[in-house]
Amino acid sequence: MSGGDKLDFEIRPNPAPVSAADRAALLANPGFGRVFTDHMVTIRYADGKGWYDARVEARAPIPMDPAAAVLHYAQEIFEGLKAYRGGDGSVTMFRPEANAARFVASARRLAMPELPPETFVESLRRLVEIDQAWIPEDEDGSLYLRPFMFASEVFLGVRPANEYLYCVIASPAGAYFAGGVKPVTVWVSPDYTRAAPGGTGAAKCGGNYAASLAAQAEAIEAGCDQVVFLDAVERRFVDELGGMNVFFVYDDGTLVTPPLSGTILPGITRDAVLTLAAEAGHPVRESPVSFADWQADAASGRLREVFACGTAAVITPIGGVRFPDGEFLIGGGEPGRATMALRQKLADIQRGRAADPHGWVTPII
Repeated sequence: MSGGDKLDFEIRPNPAPVSAADRAALLANPGFGRVFTDHMVTIRYADGKGWYDARVEARAPIPMDPAAAVLHYAQEIFEGLKAYRGGDGSVTMFRPEANAARFVASARRLAMPELPPETFVESLRRLVEIDQAWIPEDEDGSLYLRPFMFASEVFLGVRPANEYLYCVIASPAGAYFAGGVKPVTVWVSPDYTRAAPGGTGAAKCGGNYAASLAAQAEAIEAGCDQVVFLDAVERRFVDELGGMNVFFVYDDGTLVTPPLSGTILPGITRDAVLTLAAEAGHPVRESPVSFADWQADAASGRLREVFACGTAAVITPIGGVRFPDGEFLIGGGEPGRATMALRQKLADIQRGRAADPHGWVTPII
């Protein structure tokens, strides 16, 4: 399939979907990533043939040969975004075109075939359409969409695979913070790094997250919620959290976030925050922030707020920082005004409660 070709989807409805009563019970408390909808999307790729066999079908286990290339050489990428139900019953997605573009960039970095962006977005639309009953009705609920692709060719050898499987699954999600937004405490890892220059830090691939798990376990052992990684070269500058980008808010209202130097995932929420902060009158800067400056500016009061951002939690205030030699609070450990205002503004746009001048919201139904 070339970039301009249109791929037709075969629809195979699940012959035994979850009953309405059982679905309602599951949606009462879906959590995150624990409950899944009735269907999934699959599209296959083969060298010389291109993309083919696009289906919407019953969600089921994926048959896999023990010699499938992904199990040995980790050619795998994924994305994450959400669909929302509006007060008028409409269903929308937030910036799927941006996820499609990042999926292409990740594929390119891991020597995988590039799924045309229009096919990526159409695959999401098809799944949301057939499984729209799984979108929670409550104000904070959403349908989390997980597109992913992996090398399915059966072979042992260090080279790009010739066959791939692209899939989309969906999972209803409730409020990330039950009982209200709570500041998290983060652990600054002294030993582990997330990515190095020239590596895969800017790609959304499973290997990056696997590499973060030991550091995340270290953070949990230290009584923290998340890990913060420093740069791999000097071990001085803040990169990002285990799964989120980070912002610093100073006493003059300036927002600073580490630059996209190739070791940081170009977050779609990060990009939206940069835009919304500037529109709200905040000076915005992408520049390195050292851990030493983070600690000193928190002590002096110059640094007023810090928050992380990503698809799952949207915007998460950081209230405390721990490291092997000590710990410190930011803004008294409470959510900051700028943090909460940006969080609210972004949520209102995503859920259709505010104007969308940037065209970020894509109607589905």
